[in-house]
This record gives sequence, C-alpha cells and structure tokens, in this order.
Amino acid sequence: MFRSTQSIITTVLLSLLFIACHSDSQQASAHTNKSGFSDNPVTTPILPLVYDTAAPQVKQIIEKLDKFYAAQVRAGFNGSVLVGYKGNVIYERYYGYSNRERKVPLSTGASCQLASISKTFTGAAVLYLYQRKHLDIDKPVQFYIKDFPYPAITLRMCLDHRSGLPDYTHWAPNYTKDTKTPINNDDMLRLMAAHRPALEFKANTRFTYCNTNFAVLAKVVEIVTEMSFRDFMARYIFHPLGMNHTFVYDPITPLPAEAAISYRYNWAREPDMFADGVYGDKGIYSTPEDMYRWDQSFYHNTLLNAEMIDLAYGPCSFERPGIKNYGLGWRMLCYPDGNKIIYHNGWWHGNNTSFYRLIKDNFTVIVLGNKFNKGIYQHARAICGIVNGVSAESEGLDGDE
Repeated sequence: MFRSTQSIITTVLLSLLFIACHSDSQQASAHTNKSGFSDNPVTTPILPLVYDTAAPQVKQIIEKLDKFYAAQVRAGFNGSVLVGYKGNVIYERYYGYSNRERKVPLSTGASCQLASISKTFTGAAVLYLYQRKHLDIDKPVQFYIKDFPYPAITLRMCLDHRSGLPDYTHWAPNYTKDTKTPINNDDMLRLMAAHRPALEFKANTRFTYCNTNFAVLAKVVEIVTEMSFRDFMARYIFHPLGMNHTFVYDPITPLPAEAAISYRYNWAREPDMFADGVYGDKGIYSTPEDMYRWDQSFYHNTLLNAEMIDLAYGPCSFERPGIKNYGLGWRMLCYPDGNKIIYHNGWWHGNNTSFYRLIKDNFTVIVLGNKFNKGIYQHARAICGIVNGVSAESEGLDGDE
C-alpha cells in the first residue's frame, strides 16, 4: 500500500495549508580546540511546527485515529504519538503518565528514552563530521581509538552493522562483577581492549545488528571533536534544530522533572543497570515534536547535504533477499519501484519506540511509549492503513529494533 501513498494522501489531505514560517536566525560562535575541530553550528532558521486539522477529510482521519488509540489505551498503551504530512502535524496526542507515582501526565515537554532510535542521531553526527572532512568513514576505527583491538573494522562497517563486533550488552557482564552500576563508553572500550571478545564473524562479510557499533561511533565523535558526546549533540544537532527537549542521558545527572519514567508492563519502575551509561546506541531522550523537527530537517538539508543523505539511505546490509535493508544508521524497506520507507524502532527497558518515514510522500509516524508494550511496533502499520482508508495489514512494517 505504501507505494501508492502519494496519490492517496494527496487526495485525502488536499486542503492542507502549507505554511512556510521562518524564525529569525541566530548566529553562533565557532567552537575551536587543539584537535583542529572548528565548525559553526547550523544557523538555518528553524521551521516551527505547523498544525492543520480543520479540513473535513483530516477530521475524519483524526476521529478514526482517536478511536484506534482509545482501544490501544484500554489495552495498556501509555505514550505519545505524532503523525505529520509534508511539514504539517495532522495528529498529536499524549496518553497516560510520564510519572505515574506523582500522576504527572505525558505532555509536549515530556522527553522519552528513544532507545535504538538514538542510532539515527549518532549516524547523522558521524556523517556531519564526514561531510565537513573532520573524519573519514572508510578509515579503521583504530585510526581514531588507538587501543581498539580489531584493525580491520572501519567506521562505515559500524554504521551499517557489518563490523562483526559482539554486542557489549551480552559480553561486558562477563568481565565486571557489578552489573547494577552504569558503565560508560570509555569503560566498555577498556573492557574490550583488555579482554578482546571474539568477533561474531569476519569484518564486512555479513550484517548483524549490534549495539556496540554505535557506542564505538559515539566515542569516535568525542575523540574527533574533543567534546563530550552529550555536548556535541546539544551544540551541533539538537539546539540548531530547535530540539529543546532532546538530550543525551547521563546516569550521574538526574532526569528533568518532565522526563518520562521507564516502566515495566505492571508499572514497576525500570532501574538503571550497567549498560545505562553507554550512549550512541541508545540514551537519547526526545519528544514527538522534537522528533518531527529532526525528521523534517532531512527534507531541508539542514544538517546533511543531499549527498550525505543519499549515502545514509543507501542499502548496505544485504542481509537477505527481499525489501528489508539497513543504511548508515537507518533501517529501510526498499521496494522494486525505487520507493523507500526509512525507519527505526527502539526498545530499552520499558521504552518501546517507533519512527517511520515515508520519504517519497514526506509522511511520518512517531510513537514513543514509556511503559513496556511491544504492540507499539504495529502502530505505524495501523496508522498508515487508517490514513489510506484500507486494511492495516501493510507490507513490511514489523518490530525490528
């Protein structure tokens, strides 16, 4: 059904008003350090969110989506959802609590742990530096991290999950007695250098999704820029896009009061454990509105130029015959007619998240849940079915993290 989405959505949403609103640009000073990294954050004017829900056809869609989510809430859904079309927010809702104990409802400012959707940011950060010639994705990781014990693995192999690295969430507990206290990327890399866990396969021979890849990439960003990953992402990615409720989690720093707590299915809190201090593979908190700003930035080449975006969207995994593939930080469905769905899901503790982008149509579905609910991975399928007025059994959408 997605391959014909353009014509259907255009008909259904014909009366949407496309408003090009610009805010005043703000100049930012250059960041320079002894490594030679010197770059100005993007100063392109931020496009504010535009809402248009008055058209009769859109009202009908909203009614159907409200009915769908009423059923989801009865089934246990606690989270937020945003649906956008060509820069317009056509549906945005917040269901349940960001903090159930204090009866704090989810709201526009309630940042949620994105889990593996964080990889889309880490990948873009690496490509941002590559575009500006601060690093080379075809150089070995060892060129940047001197004691990295696998000389054949390049940054590109980490970006497309063809490195063969074993997942630190599985092997790190074997080398540390304390599995409750969070470690960070440096700790993980020290364990890797000391114990050299065996590769899953020879580098660049096949695809296996692995969190270690993006934790390594986050450390490369820090080495190249001589900034913490948290500070780099805030200065060069989040703030320039107006993503004021988005940040990299640090277990040492308390979460903002509005941030969504992670809950198990029975409303028990998910405590931090050893992997919660590792970032790049997960660890970014955001909101649906901020995520929509992130989504729209790719249509305006705000951070990455067209060449870098095409590189990111290029199928790289070749894991098996069919439409499923992986680019540089993005999952994708690649159809024979050339159409693509660019997406990523996430799952960490009680957080299940989904981010689907029908790029040909500039149609986006964002669902962030902070109470364990694997059914969230089917929401994009159902939403697209409702918008198109057809069955929700749509090809390809699944629960891949």
